[in-house]
Amino acid sequence: MDNFKQTRLHPDILKAITEMGFETPTPIQAKTIPHLMASAHDLIATAQTGTGKTAAFGLPSIHLTDMEDRRTQTLVLCPTRELCVQITKDLGNFSKYINGMNILAVYGGASIQTQIKSLKKGAQIVIGTPGRTKDLIKRKRLDISHVARVILDEADEMLTMGFKEDLEMILAQTPQEKQTLLFSATMSKRVVGITKSYMNNPLEIATARMNIAAENVHHIYYMVNAKDRYEAIKRIIDINPGIYGIVFCRTRRETKEVANKLMHDGYNADTLHGDLSQVQRDEVMGRFRNRQLQILVATDVAARGLDVEDLSHVINFNLPDDDEMYVHRSGRTGRAGKKGISIIIIHTREMRKIREIEKKSSITFIRETVPSGLDICKKRLYTLIDKVENVEVDEQQIDQFMPDIYKKLEWLEREELIKHFVSTEFNRYLSYYKNARNINISGDSMGKKRSKREKRSREDRRNTSFAGFYVNVGFRHKLNPGRLIGLINECLRSSDAVIGKIEVMKTFSFFEID
Repeated sequence: MDNFKQTRLHPDILKAITEMGFETPTPIQAKTIPHLMASAHDLIATAQTGTGKTAAFGLPSIHLTDMEDRRTQTLVLCPTRELCVQITKDLGNFSKYINGMNILAVYGGASIQTQIKSLKKGAQIVIGTPGRTKDLIKRKRLDISHVARVILDEADEMLTMGFKEDLEMILAQTPQEKQTLLFSATMSKRVVGITKSYMNNPLEIATARMNIAAENVHHIYYMVNAKDRYEAIKRIIDINPGIYGIVFCRTRRETKEVANKLMHDGYNADTLHGDLSQVQRDEVMGRFRNRQLQILVATDVAARGLDVEDLSHVINFNLPDDDEMYVHRSGRTGRAGKKGISIIIIHTREMRKIREIEKKSSITFIRETVPSGLDICKKRLYTLIDKVENVEVDEQQIDQFMPDIYKKLEWLEREELIKHFVSTEFNRYLSYYKNARNINISGDSMGKKRSKREKRSREDRRNTSFAGFYVNVGFRHKLNPGRLIGLINECLRSSDAVIGKIEVMKTFSFFEID
């Protein structure tokens, strides 16, 4: 299936998705939509977040809805309020030109009375979290005895969250003759168990090899003591001024602690966890999507339904319990052809876990050292210089203030003025990292994969005193690290120069040489 016109979807649906920019179906859509349009057989689909699953099951569900019947015909179950709201919004957009279509979200944290009133009016498609759906069924406010299809989205997460009994109760209220569709990022034993109990000879499809990580993601691990995990995160953020990412924690408590520390230390961060009200969660997610937040600290469950395309980093405060979950987390970055970085902060006892993920997921982890205070100060200084050099100046607006500015600063010499200006933003880094200790610890750094040349290079760097140099040329002048090394060797008339760190910025560069 090369385009959506081949799906035989209702013209009003095609009109809506065309306006939304839908052109070529994603792999999961190309495999799922034709099956649902032509068959009532059960289906198991394995696909990662961000692959277009909602449209894969949503478009056929809308097309197959009997508009003369106000009873619930499709029930979608998903693990979180955020995902519930997102699916409802997407299906609403897909069906906006279809008169009489009523799609309703039911989830905890919102008024159950309002949801009951909406159900009385009739809703052909209901999207709900297991807890609220079960509650409405028990109150006899939601009748699912006539549904034609039940869709379990993010089935792995619903089972991980302990919704197995709720799902069993809900499925028991549905007709025996129905179509059951299960979508899951991973196929754990618990997911396989539910397919055997509640599905009838399902067709199985997958859009990618299981447990295979995205090719555009660079996987890094840092080894520190457990007490230094937060300090490592601070340094990672400080060395990456433009970071836009998610920090994953294992528990709500840990999530709150890390987020509170970041906010206390002045970082543009916030948290997503189960204790927030729906209004609070929507507000945090909206700020993150709009880039008003740089860092979001969340559990895996709370982050469900948050689909952001251009994350630069995913940071694992600690390893997830499930190896497949690491692949799922890291897949949130490196999308749409862009590069991404996935970072794990570990201690020596977790090396075995790293190797297990490598073996199962075809990932190669690179061990890197947590940046030193000096590294961070240099990076922030040169980033500030680059920012100042490239800022757009509104001459017309600022001219009226210049006489007062000149008068106020005339006592400063040029060099002193620059020092004062830089220090206004730079002092906090100098102060904090003045006596920063080395938090890296020794351990198995996957020596089997490291060549002798790499070992020798690192040993040389430890035993050498480097001097730093600044040049007024950057990547805007088509300079890259390789070309810079060539220029250094050319100037020194030698190819044996011991070169340390290289930083190529937009209009200038920094390098170290012995």
